[in-house]
Amino acid sequence: MTSRVLLVDDDPLVCRGLEVMLGVADDIEVVEAIHRHRPDIVLMDVRMTRQDGITTTAALRALPAAPKVIVLTTFDHDDVLMRAVHAGAAGFLLKTASPHEIIAAVRSVAAGEGALSARSARQVVEHLRADPALELRRAASALIHTLTPRELDVVRCVARGMTTAQIGAELYLGDATVKSHLARAQDKLGVQSRVEVGILVDRAGLL
Repeated sequence: MTSRVLLVDDDPLVCRGLEVMLGVADDIEVVEAIHRHRPDIVLMDVRMTRQDGITTTAALRALPAAPKVIVLTTFDHDDVLMRAVHAGAAGFLLKTASPHEIIAAVRSVAAGEGALSARSARQVVEHLRADPALELRRAASALIHTLTPRELDVVRCVARGMTTAQIGAELYLGDATVKSHLARAQDKLGVQSRVEVGILVDRAGLL
């Protein structure tokens, strides 16, 4: 099944580079108009001159049959990750991500899994650890302690940027079982995405 991807960046060279990267994948088609082509996924730059990517992400997510959004950033702002998550982003990648990571992220989000590559996950963790907010850490720890041991195993793997298949191989579980554990964990944690799961796991000091 082909995933239609819209590129949103006010730098035409960046868009062209992303288009070339994605063009090598047979199951990805780059499209140019949100209403005409109804993309499945939007690759969204955070920093744009007319309207920032976070605001645009929130607007897209409010549309009927809303596309999923993968946010691309250089981490210029301390709160960019949390703002992207609250705006409804399904994936989060650094602009230094490799073509392989970007293609993998599109495929992962298309499959309903969210996207946080292993390399980006490490940099996200390092960034979040600079957050001095003690109350956030305490709240995260309290939420994490509501999980069963197996749910905890699954969310730790999610925070490391692992896919459902990789988690299953790591924990000797089937894909359906992994998804079931993750769904229950997300309900207990009160979050909607894998990125939010990763944030809570790190803030609870479990990475």
